[in-house]
Amino acid sequence: MNPRSTPATAAWTPSEHPALAAKFRPVFQRIAETALDRERNRVLPTEPIQWLKAAGFGAVRVPTEHGGGGASIPQLFQLLIELSEADSNVTQALRGHFAFVEDRLNAPPSPEREVWFQRFVQGDLVGNAWSEVGAVAIGDVITQIAQKEGQWVANGRKFYSTGSIFADWIDLYARRADNQADVIAAVSTHQSGVVQHDDWDGFGQRTTGSGTSVYHDARIDPENIFPFETRFKYQTAFYQLFHLATLAGIGRAIERDVGQQVRDRQRIYSTGNAPQVSQDAQILQVVGQISALVYSAQAIALRATLPAQRAYEARLQNDPVAEKQANIEAEIESAQGQIVVSELVLRAGSDLFNALGASAASTAKALDRHWRNARTVASHNPIVYKARIVGDWSVNGTEPPYVWQIGNGPGRPR
Repeated sequence: MNPRSTPATAAWTPSEHPALAAKFRPVFQRIAETALDRERNRVLPTEPIQWLKAAGFGAVRVPTEHGGGGASIPQLFQLLIELSEADSNVTQALRGHFAFVEDRLNAPPSPEREVWFQRFVQGDLVGNAWSEVGAVAIGDVITQIAQKEGQWVANGRKFYSTGSIFADWIDLYARRADNQADVIAAVSTHQSGVVQHDDWDGFGQRTTGSGTSVYHDARIDPENIFPFETRFKYQTAFYQLFHLATLAGIGRAIERDVGQQVRDRQRIYSTGNAPQVSQDAQILQVVGQISALVYSAQAIALRATLPAQRAYEARLQNDPVAEKQANIEAEIESAQGQIVVSELVLRAGSDLFNALGASAASTAKALDRHWRNARTVASHNPIVYKARIVGDWSVNGTEPPYVWQIGNGPGRPR
């Protein structure tokens, strides 16, 4: 097996993007105009997400024959980069939704799948609730679904329930009480059995709604219970692509803000090189370096989407050989992107302050949010492990893992 990537597919070209994006750019601009106030006051982006729902953004991947936008995976992530430039918290909040949409796109045609397409087109959004904290061993799932009085119900507690506080449904990872099989259950949030808390206390991505969700006999329709083994195979890569798009968008926001701050700055240093900061050669060099870092981050983030598109197309064409190869490449390239893009954008977020004076540290400007948000996004999946997995593939051709978990280990002996 050759561990090198195959040539890029022609599934997306830059010339296609403006026509698709034209519908959403006014909404992105509106989100950008209100982002700083949300950051200063820690206001959840409930209104911005409603604006996106009204514009049909949640159905952008749904095929046009079903009323959606018909976007490819690369087109989706180009849009998400632009949304992340406006407010990276909003992109993160939609991560679970688009993963659930992707799973339904990969599912065999059925009346039940048609119902989900209709829901997406009507504006329904899906949140995410997979991770558990506390005394849960790695590989174990405490949240369970079971039959109670002839009705499937869920009971448990999840953390990192990203986007669920804004959603109509929750993509819940649970275990069946009867046969101990792992499942995905789509749980409606419009019931008293689902209680959500905005208790995420991270120093970055503070308004993503990534807090606790609690399930107490939350009702589930049987057709909305899916065996986990049928989950779309490039899901881990897809989730990572979200982080790459978010980081690339944060990078674009850094470039935008440093450009504006340098243009508008009136105060100069006696040790500088020009009567205006905007003409100072050294400051222009810093801004140029930031621009190059951001350009590279975005280029990598978009290039990493191509194997996932190939995996999706191979799935539709029922080509298992091509699908497996594309799934491997999706994992490897999304990991390669994570390793590099994280470093590029974090550097840009720090270099921003080299172009400005101490006034840039003002909390009113909140320029530190870019580094804080990037650092938080880059921390979700351990980069050191991803680097090892890529190295093992390059050296030994070892197939990467497609699913990974986190939980309590046995610990060190006392």
